[in-house]
Amino acid sequence: MKIEGLVGHLRLHNADRPAGVLPGGIGITPFRSILLQAIRDGGLPYRVVLFYANRQRQDAAFLDELQTLATQDRNFTFVPTMTATEAPAEAWVGERGRIDSAMLKRHLADVTNAIYYVTGPPAMAGALRTMLLGEGVDEDDIRTEEFEGY
Repeated sequence: MKIEGLVGHLRLHNADRPAGVLPGGIGITPFRSILLQAIRDGGLPYRVVLFYANRQRQDAAFLDELQTLATQDRNFTFVPTMTATEAPAEAWVGERGRIDSAMLKRHLADVTNAIYYVTGPPAMAGALRTMLLGEGVDEDDIRTEEFEGY
């Protein structure tokens, strides 16, 4: 068995600009911890909009916890979205579909002013990076962590 340590260096920025957090699937894990700690330590110093994409509600780790967390800090907005909710039994009333430019603009007024954090599968991370660049976001304002192997 080979075990490797954690890699990467995700942390929220120290600028007075909003953050757009775009995790997919298990990519939510580092941001759950970051947000819990920041809110526990007195609150977020700027607006953080967390767009969280999953196929179905049952696939969304920490969904209920993050919905509750959004009620505890006025600077935190939680925007979960489901990409595969065609089943009639699925009672989902939030956003539907992949994270795209239109969704960002509905929840984050000045898309080009935010600093973005993208975590998830490589294909998703690459597509979101391309979309953000297409919207005019500066490449230096996009931080990505690709989670391979799931």
